[in-house]
Amino acid sequence: MNAPFVIVRAQAEDAAALLEYLKIIGGETDNLSFGPEGVPLSVEQEASYLGMQAASTDHVQYLAKVDGQIIGTASLNRKPNRMRHRGEFGISLKKAYWGCGAASALTEAVLAFARDNDFAQLNLEVRSSNARAIHLYEKYGFRKLCTFPAFFRLEGQDVDFDLMNLDLRQSREADPCR
Repeated sequence: MNAPFVIVRAQAEDAAALLEYLKIIGGETDNLSFGPEGVPLSVEQEASYLGMQAASTDHVQYLAKVDGQIIGTASLNRKPNRMRHRGEFGISLKKAYWGCGAASALTEAVLAFARDNDFAQLNLEVRSSNARAIHLYEKYGFRKLCTFPAFFRLEGQDVDFDLMNLDLRQSREADPCR
């Protein structure tokens, strides 16, 4: 599907649509920490969270939209205290839009936010068998740190995940304009 998409920063008014989107993608893949039940948040809770993120330099969520409908999302959340230099990256995309460039555009938006707000490292967790996602992450410089055995248990089966890291300090040191 090659419909044009736009990348926007999520706002509180996106809460209901985002929760519905999460139910859809939860039913499309076993690569996420939730299934078709979505996440256990009310629209009010999600709106409050998105409202906090909308003006934050520590947390961000971007949405990929086609004709006003959410087709993908990517987030970055700064760790607290002594891990404040690090952020946790997450991304998802409706299956019908895999391969259309939206995941790359979402990743680029998050990376720009991370650089603009002095994140030094980004971390993520990805199912070890999810070659498509791993390829995306490696394209942007993420490197596998280790494999976490039995990270998920799906229908009685253990599923391994890779822990990946992107060190932004290296690119910052190489850029004389920063």
